[in-house]
Amino acid sequence: MERKRFPLGERLISNNLITAEQLTTALAEQQLKGGKLGEILIKLGYIDEKGFLNFLADQLKIPFIDLKHYNVNPTLVQQLGEIHGRRFRAILLSDTPEGFLVGMVDPQDINAVDGLSALLKRPLQFALVAEDDLLKIFNMVYRHTEQIVGFAEELSAELHKTDFDVKQLGVGLGASDAPVVKFLQSLFEDAVQVGASDIHIEPEENIVRIRQRIDGVLYEQVIKEERIAAALCQRLKLMARLNIAEHRMPQDGRFSIKVKNHNIDVRLSVLPVQSGETIVMRLLDNSASLLQLSQLGLTDAELIVLRKYIHLPYGMVLLTGPTGSGKTTTLYSILNELNSSEKKIITVEDPIEYRLPRINQIQVNPAIDLDFARVLRTSLRHDPDIIMVGEIRDQETGNIALRAAITGHLVLATLHTNDAVSSAMRLLDLDNEGYLIAAAVRLIIAQRLVRRICDNCIEPYKPNETEIFWLNEVLHQKLPDPLSLKHGKGCSRCNNSGFKGRIGVYEFLEFNSEMEDALRHNDTSAFAKAAKQTGYKTLTETGLDLALRGITTLQEIWRISAQFTV
Repeated sequence: MERKRFPLGERLISNNLITAEQLTTALAEQQLKGGKLGEILIKLGYIDEKGFLNFLADQLKIPFIDLKHYNVNPTLVQQLGEIHGRRFRAILLSDTPEGFLVGMVDPQDINAVDGLSALLKRPLQFALVAEDDLLKIFNMVYRHTEQIVGFAEELSAELHKTDFDVKQLGVGLGASDAPVVKFLQSLFEDAVQVGASDIHIEPEENIVRIRQRIDGVLYEQVIKEERIAAALCQRLKLMARLNIAEHRMPQDGRFSIKVKNHNIDVRLSVLPVQSGETIVMRLLDNSASLLQLSQLGLTDAELIVLRKYIHLPYGMVLLTGPTGSGKTTTLYSILNELNSSEKKIITVEDPIEYRLPRINQIQVNPAIDLDFARVLRTSLRHDPDIIMVGEIRDQETGNIALRAAITGHLVLATLHTNDAVSSAMRLLDLDNEGYLIAAAVRLIIAQRLVRRICDNCIEPYKPNETEIFWLNEVLHQKLPDPLSLKHGKGCSRCNNSGFKGRIGVYEFLEFNSEMEDALRHNDTSAFAKAAKQTGYKTLTETGLDLALRGITTLQEIWRISAQFTV
């Protein structure tokens, strides 16, 4: 590639992409803080990144390749190696008889070009790529799966070589190069790299299954080293300060680790099974910023309704759904919006998942009789404006929370039910008085999480006759014409799943006078009838709105739907 240098700022001005005043401001910023001129112009909002990169590629007489829409070959990418790829900010895009096509963040970096030429020993052609997209591809391609297997084999060989009792492995271990430690380091790094929310370690007779939950779906890796399971469990118990001598009873604990500049809280649960002890670890990234309400996937209309009720001085807002439906994320987003110096907020949680400034967060501990009801009762003496109850599990907790909501407090709480209508009935089942529920509860939100279609491999999808029949049954109206459904065909960025990330699906139920009258008479059937007459959208209907907008697929909506399914 011919190495070219040119006055970037002047070229941008001559192509009417920026003004002379903007260039002067950017140069002053560069002199003050350093950095590349292009990055500063983008940061100041004078030019968008894609427009700048297209201009730069045109000036260098090389193509600009948008990695968001480019199917990279993981095997080819790995030929360069992670260390060199990250160092030179370069990626192998294609291999032809004429040589490699290499995507680079800075093709004018002479040292990087010379280094790549020496490493690859092939003719090279260059393309320009965006740095953020390049790093995302690296995180997907440079996985630690082979390293995990290698450390498992090394650990198994070490156990066999020393003939050490696996039940004692980990006691007194301090060397950072111990195989069990290296295995866990690699396991955590891989999980953080791919955005896993959970790690499962499941021993069987001759194998160990390592499973990671990514975007709500488990991905499995089988390791044929059955001897390592006890060693891993021993080390993790030590890290979580659990009883390493106890193998018959379940245990729960937590610890914190730092992985690739991410501060991760790990919630550990150990459960005895036939072949040893199975472990589930929930990974909570404290480095990630809390989502704003506008980032949850709520529509504008839903946002208006939610903000209407969370800014009331008193009353209860209930969030409902099964484990893993995103209730905690929604609650923390609400607390993040309400958090201010003028308001006293107390939360009662099990466990505390994210630590928030200014908010008094209390961890329940049933082992010392510090349960939800006891903490909630005491919290009311601390003059709170807002109370968050992690979960209403029994009649006493529900009763205290409901009474707090009618005596000048805003109460946010969660409940495990299938939909919004059944939440009020669940409170009745817990022996709470109907008149109390009617007076306290203002809004119930049922929610689920569905996977987003990967924006790198999204394509149109034509439904079959059965799917169209299902759509008509659910929507009770003529389908939009044209029907613009989408799905992901699978690519390297989404692990060939066709999905990347998740979005919330919500069911909002606002109380009206008819519903309140039904509750006062403990009439559940009248309550359900009155709720349906409000015209609220069910989870299935709001989910279908997302499918019809091309955000998720019909299959994802079927997964959360309680209505007629194919």
